[in-house]
Formats: sequence, C-alpha cells, structure tokens
Amino acid sequence: MLLPPVKPLAFLFLLVVTCGLPPPAAAAVPSSSRQSIVQAILAEDAARQREFITQLMGQADAAIAPLLEAWRTDALFVFTAPDGTKIPVQLTGEKNDAGTQTAARLDTGATLSDAGGQPLRVVVADLTAVEHNAALRRAMKAVLDLADLAAPEPQKRIKAILTIGLTQDVEKLPALRARLGIETDEAVKRALRESIAIAQLKDPKDEMKLAALVELKELCSLASTDFLTRSLKESEDARNPTLSAAARAALLAVEGHRSAVDFFGTLFRGISLGSILLVAALGLAITFGLMRVINMAHGEMIAVGAYTTYLVQNIFGTGITIPFFGFSLPIFGLNLTGAAYQWYFVAALPCSFVAAALVGIALERSVIQFLYRRPLESLLATWGVSLVLQQCFRLMFGANNVQVSSPVYLSGNWLVHDVILGWNRVFVIGFAILIVFGMWLVLTKTPLGLLIRASMQNRTMASCMGVRTERVNMLTFGLGSGLAGLAGAFLSQIGNVGPSLGQGYIIDSFMVVVVGGVGSIGGTIISAFGIGGIDQVLQQYLPHVAPGLTWVPGIGSFLQNLAQDAAVFGKILVLAGIILFLQWKPAGLFVTRSRSLED
Repeated sequence: MLLPPVKPLAFLFLLVVTCGLPPPAAAAVPSSSRQSIVQAILAEDAARQREFITQLMGQADAAIAPLLEAWRTDALFVFTAPDGTKIPVQLTGEKNDAGTQTAARLDTGATLSDAGGQPLRVVVADLTAVEHNAALRRAMKAVLDLADLAAPEPQKRIKAILTIGLTQDVEKLPALRARLGIETDEAVKRALRESIAIAQLKDPKDEMKLAALVELKELCSLASTDFLTRSLKESEDARNPTLSAAARAALLAVEGHRSAVDFFGTLFRGISLGSILLVAALGLAITFGLMRVINMAHGEMIAVGAYTTYLVQNIFGTGITIPFFGFSLPIFGLNLTGAAYQWYFVAALPCSFVAAALVGIALERSVIQFLYRRPLESLLATWGVSLVLQQCFRLMFGANNVQVSSPVYLSGNWLVHDVILGWNRVFVIGFAILIVFGMWLVLTKTPLGLLIRASMQNRTMASCMGVRTERVNMLTFGLGSGLAGLAGAFLSQIGNVGPSLGQGYIIDSFMVVVVGGVGSIGGTIISAFGIGGIDQVLQQYLPHVAPGLTWVPGIGSFLQNLAQDAAVFGKILVLAGIILFLQWKPAGLFVTRSRSLED
C-alpha cells in the first residue's frame, strides 16, 4: 500500500505537536538543544539531520538561534581529536601570529582543551567545515521563525505570535496550537488564540472558518478587521449565508469594540491634556486673581521649565555648550549612564520650578510692580517681554526644536482592553493631582497662603493690617511662574521643546481661568479638565462629521474643508462655546467673593 506524499514543512510542524510525547525506546533523544545540534552535525544521513533540527522547535534555549545561524553561514567546524573522536566546534577569539585561535565545543559551550586541560589552539585549515543543503536550511529557518515563541519575555513572544498570525501561514498552526497548550501568561494566550483564528480563516474547510469567526468575535480582535472584511466578501461571493452572517457579526463586534477603545483613549488623552492645562493655569489663576495682571509672558514661563529640563538632561549626560550674548558658555556634564542617568527627569522637576519662579520674580520686580491696576499697559508690556524671551531662547538654543528624551520609566505604556495608557501621561495626571493638593495645603495651611487669601479679598485692608503686599505679590508671582515651569517639564515628555512652546498654551490657560472664575482654584480644576476633554473629543470625531457639513447654506464646503484640520476646527469650536458660555455667566463657573471696593 502506497502512502500519500508528505510535505517536508508539514512534517516538521507535525513533529512540533508530537514532541511532547515520550519517544520510542529505540530512539536516542538528546538531553539538550546543544546535543541536538551536535548529533545533527555528526549524523551522516540528511533525513536524520533534519529530524534532530526539528526537535529544537519551541525550545526556550538562547543558544539555538546563534548556533543555527552560525551553521547556515559556514561558521561551524568539526575537530578530529588524536583518538579519532569528532568534536563540533565554533572558533572564538582572535588569531595569533601563527594563525591559530581558540575554539568552543558545541555540546557544552566550554573552550576546547587538550589532555592537560589547557586551551587548545587550532588552525582553520586543519578543521572540517560543517556542510548543509537546501532542505536542511529550510528546516533551520522553520526553527528560527518559531524561536521567539519560547522567548522568556512575554512581549517578545506576543510579537512573534502576532507576526505569524498576520501572515496567515496555515503550516505554522500546529506550532501555535502546541504553544497554546503550555503557555501560562494570559496576554500571550490571547495573542495565540487571535493568531490561530486569523490563520484559520485560510483553511479550506467551512467549519474551521466558522470556528475562527466565532473566536474573533469573542476576542473583538482589532487586528482582524481587514481579514474579516476579506472573509465577508469571499463568503458573499461564494453565496455562503452561514459564513457571511458569522463574518458580519464578528465585524460588527470588532467595530463596536474599536469605538469603545477610541472613546476611552480620547477620554484619557483629554484628562492628560486637562492636567497640563491645569498646572499651567493654576499659577495664572492665582496671579490674575490676586494682582489682576494679564501676564502674556506666562507661556514663556512654560518654555523656561521645558528648556530647564533639556539642560538638566544634558548635565546628567555629556554636557552642552550654549551661546550667551556672543560668548560660548560651556556647561559640563556628569557623564552618567544607565540607571543614574535615568533619574535626570526627577531632578529636572524642582529645577524647572525654581528656574521659572526666579524668572517670574525678576519679571515682577522689573516690570509688573509698576503696572498694577493698569491692565492694558501690563498686557502690552508682558507681551513685549514674551517676544524678548522667545528671541533669547532662539539665540541660546536655536530656532529648531530640541529633543528631550523620556526616561525608561516614562517610555512604556499599559494596554487595558486595547486602550493605550502611556506612562508619561499617567505620570502627568498623577503629578497634577499632587500639585493641586500641594496648592491647597499652601493656601490653607501656611502663613503665605493666609497672606495671599487676605490680599485677594482686600489688598488695602491687608496692607493697613501690616501685610507687606509687595512681598506677597512677588512671592505669589514666583509661585505661579514656578507652576508654569512644571507644566513645561511635563510638556517636554509629550511633545517637542521649542522657542514658541508656550504660545500654544497661553490662550488655553487664560480660557481655563476665565471659564472657571478668576481667582477660583476649584473652578480652574473643573474648567481645565472640561476644556481639555472637549478639545480632544472634537479632534477625534470632527473628521467623521465633516462629510455631513455640506448642507450648511453658503459656507458648507468651507466648514467641511476646515473640519479636515480637526485640531484647528476643534479649537475654534471650543472658543465659540466659551464665548457663548461667558455671555451666560460672565464671572465664570465660580464667582470669587471679595470685600474689596476696587472692583
């Protein structure tokens, strides 16, 4: 009786499924992956060589990939000992003047030694190169393609699994199913189920396709959207109502899950943007509420904090040289590496606060103290100061953006039901909460807070009671500017740092203060998160609404073109909404009551 021919690769993957079964007594099973490679090299029969190689599939040995790659690139040799024993080796070390070099045994990884235990130096010409053919190279490639399935890092396993699934290689399904039976990590198990189902859509049997569609519907796999769309079209073309209904149901489930992911992702980004606006506007709310000074240079305080973070990063590294009024000012670095260098951002936070606070105090002492109760003049003066500071940034750091790298502990993300939660944004949200709590402590539990609240309620009466209102103004302005510096440090982890960084947030900060109520900390908090959330929601959904704007009489096409730039149109709508809101509540959400007669 003749047996049907078996494809070589199918035979290889069939061995993966059965590799966990106890072998027959007559077969000699190697005790390690290195011994498998050694026996494959020493085997005289090509079929036996491939058999030993296929036993390596799914094994979590880091030595497999480099040894097979060395074999494929003719870097393995056989050393024949004086007693005739053949020892597979790999050459190591540099050649000496005599052209000899050391070698490592493949079976143990130890250095090849003579009878006295001393390292043995060999000449390449005295060794026999290990040969290979096309069939053996295909077997090695199959092992290397699946090597990462047993990687110790879960993320590396997930990446390898999804790569195999997205190629829809049906011949690798046995290896995926074998791995699913022994995998313990839940995230990797989900990736295995997803990849198996996607690859199974290529199966010619309808029952296998149907099972895959049911699995993908249960998993709500975002990566399967294109495959489900193709499967739906193929089933409709084949007039298969069962598969068509299953594909349509799976596609609807995936799209519903995508909508939920987009919504919660937008909500998270809105909260993180609101946190930055909150930190930037918190100091502005205090200074504007206390001194009634419209500080248009507040955005440059944000840039001061961001550039301070950049400088601290370079100080922890190799240093930097910056031009300073025609001279080169060298700033020497600590040349830290590894974990010590990664702490630069923690050190940059207080430095950013102090640097921006000092610049704010200098601004208050030199300009603003002469412009109290003169809002128009203070607006024009601080706007001029903002232009001067921007030009200083360009002269010192250049007109182009500078790169601030994120430390390792802020570079990753959490994936919660396919919603990406970046560690840097989570850090900003958490730190903003700490800042709000700290400001509450300062304003309610410290002498400075008492003086600030007294001056806010009635500056004249506070001055009559002995409060040095000029010092209070100076310290308050420094505190508000320092908070803006912290916002700049946060922004350096999310976007680029440039001379015009603060200009993108100064208008938003003023809108937060005005909507929340001038001088109201609680109103500032609610307003910041509200404006940040609405802005992100509009940017997310306006491109989907744009096609429906053509019906607007006269300006429909203009609105549709504008809506394509979601960021600009979103800010326009937010500004229009704020204008309408202030027509209804001119004093903002929360009115700050005062005993002062100045207003």
